[in-house]
Amino acid sequence: MLMALRASLPGVHLRAWARRPEAAAVLMERGFADLASSRLEEILPGVGLVVLCTPVETMPALAAELVTLQSLVAPGCVVTDVGSVKTTVVTALEDAFARSTYRFVGSHPMAGSERAGLEAARVELFQRAACLITPTLFTEDTALATIRAFWALLGCRVLEMSPEEHDRKVARISHLPHVAAAVTALAALHEDPSAAACAGNGFRDTTRVAAGDPALWTGILLENRDEVRASILAARDLYNELLAILDNVDDRALRHFLQNAKTLRDGVV
Repeated sequence: MLMALRASLPGVHLRAWARRPEAAAVLMERGFADLASSRLEEILPGVGLVVLCTPVETMPALAAELVTLQSLVAPGCVVTDVGSVKTTVVTALEDAFARSTYRFVGSHPMAGSERAGLEAARVELFQRAACLITPTLFTEDTALATIRAFWALLGCRVLEMSPEEHDRKVARISHLPHVAAAVTALAALHEDPSAAACAGNGFRDTTRVAAGDPALWTGILLENRDEVRASILAARDLYNELLAILDNVDDRALRHFLQNAKTLRDGVV
């Protein structure tokens, strides 16, 4: 994100918090931030916008720490996040910031890849990516306008929906694909890892996201477990339908099944 911010907003003073001092030092050395530290009190003075880019399960504790340091930030400081789950995160963070000077708005840019760390940073990361903003009845209009403008400046297509709608949609277009990629990799290679030598681009494309950080995805899938479970059950029903088609050697039904999938996939922007 810092690389994209530097390119899109060259005049903005960027500060970064990292869990480890070594990581903060690297951010400074590479010019990703004007100031980086593992101590929040060193980077918060005068800050007007905070973006939480940590695993979803760690955000409530980080928000609580931010509240203890609220006297350091600019009045009306806006906070957003990039978490892949919204209902639990937004509820927890709205509660954490409710009696503070911070103004929270949930958001989720649909960008990135299975790779993590500074080596995966890309200037064009957010260009034409959808960013899902999840306001609630507690969201202030000025804070919402700030977050809309922020993601638009980074090149995102901004969409708005409730946290619940976000989790339902993202379970199907992000979380389910990760699960499907993991299942495909296991089904294809678990009994015969040597089959990987035969893999072509189809297998690589289909299973690419299975290479994502298991710890990160454990948190995401558990936080959104109800919607993820519903999407897996829907996929199970389709697998059962496909098995029945194959058992019946029904070429017409199979062609229809595949055509429906192609038509839906062709509609993806």
